[in-house]
Amino acid sequence: MSRTTRFSLLSLCLLLLCGCATLPSGQRSPRDPWERMNRATYTFNDKFDKAIARPVARGYRKVTPRFVQTGIRNVFDNVDTTIVMVNDLLQGQFTPLVSDTARLLVNTTIGIGGLFDPATKMGLEKNDRDFGQTLGKWGVKSGPYLVVPFLGPSDVRDIFGKVADSYSTPRTYIHSIYWRYGLWLVEKVDARSRLLDTTELLDRAYDPYAFLRNAYLQHRDFKVNGGQSKNEEEQEQKLMEQMGDDEPAPESAPPKSQPESPPPKP
Repeated sequence: MSRTTRFSLLSLCLLLLCGCATLPSGQRSPRDPWERMNRATYTFNDKFDKAIARPVARGYRKVTPRFVQTGIRNVFDNVDTTIVMVNDLLQGQFTPLVSDTARLLVNTTIGIGGLFDPATKMGLEKNDRDFGQTLGKWGVKSGPYLVVPFLGPSDVRDIFGKVADSYSTPRTYIHSIYWRYGLWLVEKVDARSRLLDTTELLDRAYDPYAFLRNAYLQHRDFKVNGGQSKNEEEQEQKLMEQMGDDEPAPESAPPKSQPESPPPKP
């Protein structure tokens, strides 16, 4: 059993032990039936973030030169391009597949293992696809919203997607446990440092849990459905049809009035 699979099973077990949080008054989201458990997990993650993850990320940003941060970010993004390529293929996106393959080759060779990003300057744009999105494209429902210990917001579909994606990146096949977990830790610290600028916005929210949940679900809906859910598309289509039925037919042009004859001369 791989490291990611073991960690996911452990996370699910921890979730089952966190079902005693109090819910705020108000209407519950139909996409969040496990809200009580999720809020307990969110509280745990928030305390861990404020006590450990956030200070470490701030220290990393403070002591690490900007160009080094950019290089580290580029390396991880370049290695994980294989995840995007696999999902390009699974979604039938053959033009992006060619572009992403060329991007990986250019950044790995000319970019010295991905430290630099010459592919972007050459017009090879970076795509972002994952197996959770692929499942959504195939018609698999997202399932309930889920907050995973240490990892944060997700849903049932994306949990399976993350496990599948872990087999599409070369990082999974590093045999040295020290290198594997060391790279995983560096990647998580770097990823957390990217989100420091949004932390204050989340802290000022009236209900940070609901704010983060809605932002995550909207982002995933956008990736799968182009920004709107199927229900929203159906409602918009019905609304357009109703507007089309209610639209008055264009009035025919009034007949041209005949010029009045001049009054008879006295």
